[in-house]
Amino acid sequence: MMLEDRSNFENQELLYENPLQSEADTEDFVIEGEGLASFPRDRLRLESRYGYPSNEDVYPHFLCWCPETFPDEIAVSWDFYPIHEPGLAMFWFAARGQNGEHVLDDSLSERNGRYGEDYGDSDINALHTSYFRRNTDVKTSNMSEERFGYYEREFQTVNLRKSKGLNPVMWGGDPIPGVAQANPPYRIRVVKYGPDVVFSVEDLEVYRWSDDGETHGPVLEGGSIGFRQMAPLIAEYADLKVHSVEKVE
Repeated sequence: MMLEDRSNFENQELLYENPLQSEADTEDFVIEGEGLASFPRDRLRLESRYGYPSNEDVYPHFLCWCPETFPDEIAVSWDFYPIHEPGLAMFWFAARGQNGEHVLDDSLSERNGRYGEDYGDSDINALHTSYFRRNTDVKTSNMSEERFGYYEREFQTVNLRKSKGLNPVMWGGDPIPGVAQANPPYRIRVVKYGPDVVFSVEDLEVYRWSDDGETHGPVLEGGSIGFRQMAPLIAEYADLKVHSVEKVE
């Protein structure tokens, strides 16, 4: 398919807006794991309470959930400011319990930020895309999860996975430079429209994926969104918006 033949997803109604400028803006957000939120520059700064690796017997990575529930056929966008690397940033969306519960429902298993145990083999379904992958001790893997000869900081990609199961489904090149060369903010936009997912940075499409609804289970619909980080990444977020979208052929 030629690029000009692809469908576009145009913003329609603004469903949710949050400047992420102060504690008042995030008082109902929930952090699972050892994450710390602050606002030193009038933006939401997320970082781990612990370094990595840590001398403490702790798991330093975490996930920060927005309490709202969103329908399908939306575009989520935000400003991203990388402050300190290495580490990794991740965005979770269309997240629900396996029986349709809100992702923060008390009936679901307790989660403490552990990637495989709490979010992979768990009682929630979600899509999650990792970007700004700058780990120095993790090698990049392909869609068959085969590791090859570059560490993530040497070969920078954006990956999409579908859970339950942390199944890799799509990847593309990451256009965001390292902290030393970065000129933030970088506007990130994620479209979720039925089976279709589109990830863009500064209006540059990085990947596009369509779920067949069979390989890794039924197509996910609406749900919750959240920001995850691997320590020792420090990053800031601002101007979070969620729009309904129209598919334009």
